Formats: sequence, structure tokens, C-alpha cells
Amino acid sequence: MILTVTLNTALDITYRVPSLRPGGSHRVSEVTERPGGKGVNVARVLAALGHEVTVTGFTGGTTGRILRDRLTEVPGLVDALVPISGTTRRTVAVVDERSGGTTQLNEPGPTVSHAEWSAFQEVYEDLLVSVTAVALCGSLPPGVPVGAYAGLVRTARAAGVPVLLDTSGAALRRGVAGRPDVIKPNADELAELTGFHEPLRATQDARRRGARAVVASLGAEGLLAVTPEGRWRAAPPARLRGNPTGAGDSAVAGLLSALTDHRPWPDRLTRAVALSTATVVSPTAGEFDHDTYEELLAKVTVTREANAA
Repeated sequence: MILTVTLNTALDITYRVPSLRPGGSHRVSEVTERPGGKGVNVARVLAALGHEVTVTGFTGGTTGRILRDRLTEVPGLVDALVPISGTTRRTVAVVDERSGGTTQLNEPGPTVSHAEWSAFQEVYEDLLVSVTAVALCGSLPPGVPVGAYAGLVRTARAAGVPVLLDTSGAALRRGVAGRPDVIKPNADELAELTGFHEPLRATQDARRRGARAVVASLGAEGLLAVTPEGRWRAAPPARLRGNPTGAGDSAVAGLLSALTDHRPWPDRLTRAVALSTATVVSPTAGEFDHDTYEELLAKVTVTREANAA
């Protein structure tokens, strides 16, 4: 069982309009709703790959009830979300069908009380007893301490459970001090953490700050991984056009999937790049195309570099 933690869950709402005009009135051609937040997205991909997954975090209010109802539609996914008095946030994506661009509006999330945070920590410790890996994903809602991820990382490591951290800003800066097994920032998040814009230098610096391994998303160029076992670059066979929404979450799912299958780093990176690329080309944002994924597994290039960290 893999555990994903999403402290700031969301109900993702997508509107499709023929053409988005700022300040104008629009007729929406299609509306979709699905449970969201980075860890929930990771869990959905893992479940599609056949893994048993437990989702935890916070949920509340009418939006939270809708989110939990949607989770029951995902085979292989266990709901262990912790109820709170506040209302789960919504994210609204407006897709311009003419240009293919997406405008994203993200609500901040409900305020979590001290008692609710304590209740979550108890649930989290209990869940760690029966899981093989944990992913800590996304932003922190108001009320949760900025150092929350560092504490959750330490708790997982004390339980002997490998932990992947995927967040940004202050949450990442504080969280990496807990010494997670893997962090997976994108290039901007990595630069914000380290102050370096050159990916290799930034990745090496992130390891010095506490991460055991760093897998950096470099967009269409694929992934750069610096680990105790070596340094690799992994790339898709070609640059494919599409919607990158959810590609990073699919990469996290690929890393976790291969980790729990006890695969070496090159296989983990292959699975991560294949999944993220198959997500970009999927007609539905945040989902991955299974046929493309299977095809890419044999085409992703993984190159080991000299002077491994």
C-alpha cells in the first residue's frame, strides 16, 4: 500500500470555452469536476497502474463531501481523509479551446485548527504501520505549521517508510531539512530553494540541504536525478505538444510505483518520464494515455553521467 498525503485537497473544476476573452462574458461548452490536490492526483495515477493507494489529508464542507464521493469512483483507492470544520477549496481551470491555453484560479484552502492538525498527525502515524512508501504533496493550508512537512518526513523515516516530498516555497525549504528520501521540484522550485538556476548545481545544493535524492523536472527536457547511487538524465524520445497539467504528479507516481516494485533508479526515471509524457498528450488534463505510456517505456532515454554524486 502506498500512502499519499494532500493537506490542501481541492475539488478541481474545469470549464471549456470556445475562446477566453478577459473581461468578456462566456458560454461554457463543457464542465468537469474531479477530486484534486497534488497527492490525490498522484494517487489516481498509481491506482490506474494497479497499485493499492490510501489518500489522507484534510477535507470539509459541501465541497469536501463532493470530493469524497468522487474518490469512491476510483478503483483501488482508500479514503483516509480527516474531516475539518472548514470547507475544502476549489480550483478552477478555464480552457481556451481556440488557443489550447489554460487559465488557473486556485483558492487558498480552509484554516486548519491546532486540534485538527493534531488529529491528522495521529491518523498519519497509524497509517504508516501498513504502507510501503509515502508521498507528501502540495501546498500547506492556513493554520498548518510551515515546518509541517519536516515533521511528517521524520515520522515516516522513524517508521522505516521511504518518503517523497513534492512541494515548493517555504514548505520545501523547511521540509528538506527533515531529510526526505526524494524531493521532486521543477526548475523554478529548485532555483527558489537553492538560489541557483543551473539545474545540476541547484540539484547538488538541494542534496546538501538534506534531501537524500533529488529528481528535478526540466519540462520537455525530462528529468535530472542526483542520488547516492549515481547521477542520471532521462528524456522522452521527442518533444510532444499537449497540456502539461498534472505531468509532474504523474512523474511522482512513476517514481513511487517503481520504488515499491524495487526497481533501480534508471527504471524509476523511465517510468516517471513515460507517465509524465503520456499525461501531456492525453486529451483529458491530468490523466495519462495508457497506450502512449506503454509505448514510451521502451523509448525513454536514460543516460548515466560521470562524477556521480
